[in-house]
Amino acid sequence: MMTKKEQRLRRSRQTRARIALQRVARLTVFRSNLHIYAQVLSEDGDKVLAAASTAEKSVREQISNGGNVAAATLVGKLIAEKAKAAGVEKVAFDRSGFAYHGRVKALAEAAREAGLQF
Repeated sequence: MMTKKEQRLRRSRQTRARIALQRVARLTVFRSNLHIYAQVLSEDGDKVLAAASTAEKSVREQISNGGNVAAATLVGKLIAEKAKAAGVEKVAFDRSGFAYHGRVKALAEAAREAGLQF
C-alpha cells in the first residue's frame, strides 16, 4: 500500500512526463501546511526563471498566515509578474500531484488573471 506522499509523487511524475513533451516553461507549485511556493522553470528544467512564496519577507509583511487561499492568491499574482518580467508568457501548470482545489486553484487562477497563459 502506498502512502499519501508516494501517491502524490506518482501523480507528479506522470504529469511532468506529459509536460516535458510540450516544450514550454513549467509553473510548478508546492504547498506545505504553513507556506505555498511557486517556481517557473525553463523548458528543459535546468534553470529557475522566477520564484515566489509566502516565505519571502515582502509577502509575509502583507499576510498574517501563509497557509490560506488569500496567501496563495497573492503568490499567484507575484509569480505571474516575475515570470512576465523574465519574458515568459506561456507556461504549463505543474501542480506536483496536488488536487486542483483550494490553495492550488487560487494560485493558478490568480496567475491567469495577472496575465500568464496555461
